[in-house]
Amino acid sequence: QVQLVESGGGLVQAGGSLRLSCAASGRTFSSYAMGWFRQAPGKERDFVAGISWSGGSTYYADSVKGRFTISRDNAKNTVYLQMNSLKPEDTAVYYCAAVAGPGPYGSSSLYDYWGQGTQVTVSS
Repeated sequence: QVQLVESGGGLVQAGGSLRLSCAASGRTFSSYAMGWFRQAPGKERDFVAGISWSGGSTYYADSVKGRFTISRDNAKNTVYLQMNSLKPEDTAVYYCAAVAGPGPYGSSSLYDYWGQGTQVTVSS
């Protein structure tokens, strides 16, 4: 069982930056691929970024490529999402997710564990 807790969301102006964190419970964090997803009001949950269990491989949605960076610190059981050059269309609830396996994975159906989400609002 893995429990995930996101933090770092908030309100930011367009062009600004935020860093999201996701802290995981358990002693086998390095056995899990991690991902970030987002869901805007009235829309489906979309893939944002994924990272392999070692951190050596990453995968991004085209909409965030070059602006967002996913990373992890296995010693701290934490995965991060650095978001730069934010746009109003990035406004959403952001969720982190975990699945046992090497990864990275882009499909939400592959992930077994989810956090409660953190709100990111980008004003124009």
